[in-house]
Amino acid sequence: MMDIQTFTKAIDEAVDRGVEWLDIYGVGFFNAIRSVLHGAYVGIEWVLLAPPFFAVAAGVGILGWRSVSLRFGVLAAFALSFCAMMGLWKETMETLALVIAATLLALLIAIPVGVLAGFKQRLNEMLLPVLDMIQTLPPYIYLLPAVALLGYGPATALAATFVAAIPPALRLTSLGIRLTPRNFLELGQATGTTPVQMFMKVRLPFALPSIMAGVNQSLMAAVGMVVIAGIVGSGGLGYTIYDAIRTLNIGKSIDGGIAIVILTVILDRITEGLAADKREASS
Repeated sequence: MMDIQTFTKAIDEAVDRGVEWLDIYGVGFFNAIRSVLHGAYVGIEWVLLAPPFFAVAAGVGILGWRSVSLRFGVLAAFALSFCAMMGLWKETMETLALVIAATLLALLIAIPVGVLAGFKQRLNEMLLPVLDMIQTLPPYIYLLPAVALLGYGPATALAATFVAAIPPALRLTSLGIRLTPRNFLELGQATGTTPVQMFMKVRLPFALPSIMAGVNQSLMAAVGMVVIAGIVGSGGLGYTIYDAIRTLNIGKSIDGGIAIVILTVILDRITEGLAADKREASS
């Protein structure tokens, strides 16, 4: 009779052989994925780093003013400028590029699948355990296979962050679709609307606040994962903090932590403000 240790060792060996097989026979496929991910990251990074820092800070300040308040917009612009004053502008924009790229890729999958899950209860029930597993597993679990198949660098961090950012948006998109008031659905059916019109004019407007909340939560998950992904050579503030810890540079680690807090708060408040606007528009 096989004991638990032998069984566990057999599973571990099977997983190792599977990853090794993928690394050997799927090299072309994973190189293509690496190129696409790296290209998406480099493109967004170029857009953020091409203008002078004060232009980007001013743009974020205007966005913060329009989505939150004038006071927040001014504070956001000053806070981003402070990152430049600390000598961490390039690292901050690298982190922002990784977060934006990972979140956009995650939303391309999470929102359509979330819509389908909102319509199909069985699909929603099948996805819930998978989403629970993704959200509860330690973040390093995503990094290990990504490193094995994609190597070190931003593409690896982007792949792991992309996986971590999917569950919040998918869950909240599905929830928003399922929580459309029944009386509005019945009214739409009574007036003879087509399924497409029902979705575009009834379900989607009611679901938008929930979808925007999912975007907010995906961004927060991406920020947290990007910081951890600094250990695989992603660059940005995550690597800055990892390098500071490795060399016991306390001052540098504090500067990196401050920049991450600034970036996180700005992203959180702006997306929360956009979600609040959608709630007001739908009410």
